[in-house]
Amino acid sequence: MTSQPDRKALTRAAFAAAAVLTVVTVAGAAPGAGAAPASPAGTPKLKLIAASKAVTLDRWEGEPGVYLDLGTYVTVDGAPLELNVTRRSYKDPVVARQILRNGTRTTSRTLPAGLVKDFSGLPGFLEVSVKNAAGQEVTRSKGTFCPNNASGRLRPDAPATSHYPESCSTNPFTLGSVWGVEKGWAANSSTVDYDKPVDLPVGEYTAKVSVAKKYRDLFGIPDDHPTIKVTVRQTGDGTSGGGTSGGGTTGGGTAGQRAASPSAPSALSDPHAQHSQHSMGAGHAGHHFGPRGADAPTPGALSHALEARGLAHHLGDGLGRTDGSRVAPALRADGRRPTGRAGVPANVPKPDLRSLPAWDIAVTDGEDGDVPGKDYLAFSANVWNAGPAPLVVDGFRKPGADLMDAYQYFYDAHGKQVGYAPTGTMEWDPRIGHEHWHFTDFASYRLLSANRTRQVRSGKEAFCLANTDAIDYTVRNANWHPYNTDLSTACGQQNSISVREVLDVGSGDTYTQYRPGQSFDISDLPNGTYYIEVKANPAHRLQETDLKNNVSLRKVVLGGTPGARTVQVPPYDLVDAP
Repeated sequence: MTSQPDRKALTRAAFAAAAVLTVVTVAGAAPGAGAAPASPAGTPKLKLIAASKAVTLDRWEGEPGVYLDLGTYVTVDGAPLELNVTRRSYKDPVVARQILRNGTRTTSRTLPAGLVKDFSGLPGFLEVSVKNAAGQEVTRSKGTFCPNNASGRLRPDAPATSHYPESCSTNPFTLGSVWGVEKGWAANSSTVDYDKPVDLPVGEYTAKVSVAKKYRDLFGIPDDHPTIKVTVRQTGDGTSGGGTSGGGTTGGGTAGQRAASPSAPSALSDPHAQHSQHSMGAGHAGHHFGPRGADAPTPGALSHALEARGLAHHLGDGLGRTDGSRVAPALRADGRRPTGRAGVPANVPKPDLRSLPAWDIAVTDGEDGDVPGKDYLAFSANVWNAGPAPLVVDGFRKPGADLMDAYQYFYDAHGKQVGYAPTGTMEWDPRIGHEHWHFTDFASYRLLSANRTRQVRSGKEAFCLANTDAIDYTVRNANWHPYNTDLSTACGQQNSISVREVLDVGSGDTYTQYRPGQSFDISDLPNGTYYIEVKANPAHRLQETDLKNNVSLRKVVLGGTPGARTVQVPPYDLVDAP
């Protein structure tokens, strides 16, 4: 992956900046509080609580409103809340099953058909009503609850860590997700749509929050209605730091340092975000990308880990909290270049690389570096690893060399390294928005003719691998907590002597074709039907279990006139994601 897209207008649950710590301190008496109905052994008891009776929301100068992060939580006791959400193929609907664990006995029940439509969470779960000081309702909303939202322990004897994934996938081609809250934990239920801030003037309000009846009936949740006093205050443009984290304060104190607005000198606070293709940090404020004339790329469905690096700029990782955009620890290559004869045992587990159909497709005028007046077809693409083994590639640099020699490593079922094989090279990309080491020949892109027999345009690119999207966490050996979920450390620096890049089982790497040389120049193409081909491992340099599932096609129909070209993207089976 070479991009850090910020293109999805968020429609999923947000993560409160410091309320996780608040839950631990204020909700100690929460387990068993309220009139929760008795539950059979192995059935979780759920309850809606508010971490504080009052929050302060900052209305940042230049922003159209505030984000209603009210610090409400769903507590879980008695047993973990666990849901498996899958679809057999893109022709099949999404099916959600609740997993019930009672000691060594595991059962499941299927949630009502159509209740869960995608992998972003439980839709319409939280109902919020906000009234002004005069008692008039000024806004009412329903929000999706992702059980994998930021969470924390309710009491000291609860499990020390959560083994469930962090955040819910918003990639339109996700195949399988696992959602869960540990027993004795609470997950943030607040929902924030960052594309639609709530226009609340400075003043005092009262918010009443409840769980929708269909979910109360389904999970046996008490009919509680936490009420929160909301203070909206005017704040500067964020360049001076301080303030709340968009979700605000609890008990009158600040919730933590704001992670900086896109214009702030410390924007996004990590080196990859500052060097990313679509970084909106100080050095890239003049970038012009996305639909013609827009200042932000086309809304698409990307992982929350990527979204939070861009439009959700007031979120961030910190002590006791995570928004899903965790900065990965450095992945270290083997200490030295492998010696001896390369070899891979015949029965060693290998990765299975698969390509997803392109999405987030739009006609753009490109970014800086493109030819003015040209029409470009931009899109997002993803190659993921279906396992059962991770893809591990190390690069080693000879002193003074411009390329690294790349090797693929292999491990047995116990995690012991049992083989390696040379697999091409890594190259340093000095272009603005890249500035890291790319593994060559990981994937390629072509625009094909209507009969799919003729290549019209090509866009082969090198990659820095990162686990940006959870594509299917139900496959065997899926890693729910991959290390490198962004590019901040895994891709090395110009002076690096070695680099390790990993694509873990169940995860995929979203690559956003918006920069020069990546999107297709369609200026002189006639109107008509074409196909975007995404191909994983095109030169077959990587060893994997199956080479027959490496290609995907997405149909597009080009129209319009030069300078005003259009694109129509038919649904891909049941997935309607242009």
